[in-house]
Amino acid sequence: MASLRTGSAAPWSETALRRPRGRVTGILWAALTVSIFSGWFVITRFSVTRELRIWDITALRFGIGALLLAPVLVRNRARLTPAAWGMGFVFSMLWGVPFVLLVALGLSLTSAAQAASIAPTLMPLFAGLFAWAFLGEAQGRWRWSGYAAILAGLSLLLLASAASSGPPSAAGIGALAAAAAMWAIYTLLFRRSGLAPIESAALICFWSAVLFLPIYWFGGLSRLDHAGAGEIALQAVYQGVLMSGVAIFTFNRAVSLLGSSAATAIIALIPAIAALLAIPILGEQPSPAEGMAIAVIVAGVLLAARRPGPTEPPDHRREVR
Repeated sequence: MASLRTGSAAPWSETALRRPRGRVTGILWAALTVSIFSGWFVITRFSVTRELRIWDITALRFGIGALLLAPVLVRNRARLTPAAWGMGFVFSMLWGVPFVLLVALGLSLTSAAQAASIAPTLMPLFAGLFAWAFLGEAQGRWRWSGYAAILAGLSLLLLASAASSGPPSAAGIGALAAAAAMWAIYTLLFRRSGLAPIESAALICFWSAVLFLPIYWFGGLSRLDHAGAGEIALQAVYQGVLMSGVAIFTFNRAVSLLGSSAATAIIALIPAIAALLAIPILGEQPSPAEGMAIAVIVAGVLLAARRPGPTEPPDHRREVR
């Protein structure tokens, strides 16, 4: 799930927002984005709890993503300075292989609903806290209220999970929280990098593939021969194509038509949709208490995504291009 920016598109997006057709189109792009992000948790858990392992998911994600986005690096090679390549390497340490490995580990130790409620919702919380602590960005009372609701919902979710199926895995929760913190740091750095979202994604896939694939191949980590062709094809399309390419494009389209604040708020739907998808696909039925906790988390993220009011100082975020 990326924190993308728009610059010159912002005035046009405000005009598009006033047009009913543009708004409906933006909502459709946003719905497609959140569907891809929500399904990622379910699809990834589907495989890491069967034949494929974390290493296979990571190799498919960045190997195919690197091939898919290689034309971006070739086409933009003139503007990608050595500093940009260096920043891309840093990004790959924050939102590349380590991030995917941590989320996949969390998914293997928790459930799709828990992982989708912990990782995506802690991302804006950590981003807001880091921006406030290190950059002096004011958050406003609504966002602080949202952060408090997120923490309350997560606490309720963990208590509900413990009551229904025993204490949740501390290692799984820790892995998901660490992944969320890394994503938050990435978003803060990305805002100031000058890179376009597609360039950042291409650099992350490139560096991740270069650093991880030799270890994966020569270290004997592959279990692709243990999985069926259908499962491999499913993961190849979802991880390498949908997550590495399509989701970035659809999110950018949603931002251009709805504005960054409204588009970012779609993250609030991820826990609920992931929990619903997990019922028929994984057979994971959340308890009523877990469902209530997810609803509290959704409300908290919606509050955290609010644009500061006229009496509140803005957070000085750049619009996403």
